[in-house]
Amino acid sequence: MFRKIVAIEDVLLSPEADERLHDFAAEVVMYRDMPGSDEEVIRRIGDADCVLVSFKTKISRRVMEACQGIRYIGMCCTLYGGSSCNVDLTAARERNITVTGVRDYGDEGVVEYVISEAVRLLHGFGERQWRAQKYELGDMNVGIIGLGTTGRMCADAFRFFGCNVHYFSRTRKPEAEQAGIACLDLHGLLRRCDIILTTLPRNTYLLQEEEFRIMGGGKILMNTSIGATFDVKALKRWLSAHPDSYYLCDGTGMGTLAEELSPLSNVIWTPAVAGRSAQSTERLSRKVLDNIKNYLTLQFEN
Repeated sequence: MFRKIVAIEDVLLSPEADERLHDFAAEVVMYRDMPGSDEEVIRRIGDADCVLVSFKTKISRRVMEACQGIRYIGMCCTLYGGSSCNVDLTAARERNITVTGVRDYGDEGVVEYVISEAVRLLHGFGERQWRAQKYELGDMNVGIIGLGTTGRMCADAFRFFGCNVHYFSRTRKPEAEQAGIACLDLHGLLRRCDIILTTLPRNTYLLQEEEFRIMGGGKILMNTSIGATFDVKALKRWLSAHPDSYYLCDGTGMGTLAEELSPLSNVIWTPAVAGRSAQSTERLSRKVLDNIKNYLTLQFEN
């Protein structure tokens, strides 16, 4: 067992999972708000040997050096790799701290958000309508940038509605191409597609000034990533130059940019986290608890 588990912010587990944490530690402390600084993170962790964190708060080298007791960090969110991670994985490895994350728990809600918001804008079911005429999804050219789990599920959903779906990825996806999802280079995709969706790891900024120039006007850009996938100034210039184009995202995609982007008339966003639902909370909770259980089992066996 752990000596002490501390969730340094709201990690979005179910109430039942919160209770289950007591099976794995002598003491459990759950914080519901975000810490404002490294100092506050350090104070909250204290002498804990197990730390739980979501995708919001950074656990830096400084935090790990100050909190000598940490031996396990459970990320209650997706873990892709060091460049997109809010935990300093290099520092964790140096201190023999195990870091785990989860995958494939909120994708279903994200797909529903993408289809729902696209349909609302195409048909004018909300406050705004893409073009003077209403459009169905059928025969729309859709481009997915990043064909991981979320990207592939979105691609399949758009294909279900009769869209011509294309993708750009660092690696070719033969199984997707066999399913009718065509591979294009990034600039070719931006030129061809009416609806462009970025489903990229955090801190992946593919869309710069040149990409927005190539994209041109009359486009719908959607983002399901954590934070921006673009140069912010370039996006703003693109939206200003092309009032017939739109940028759509949820609260996760907006990140810290709400004050800067939300006043723009062709930005449509919801403060909600698209991937959060009763079902995704249960999936997340189960995987977080399984990670903790597996870690403790290995420690006991060794």
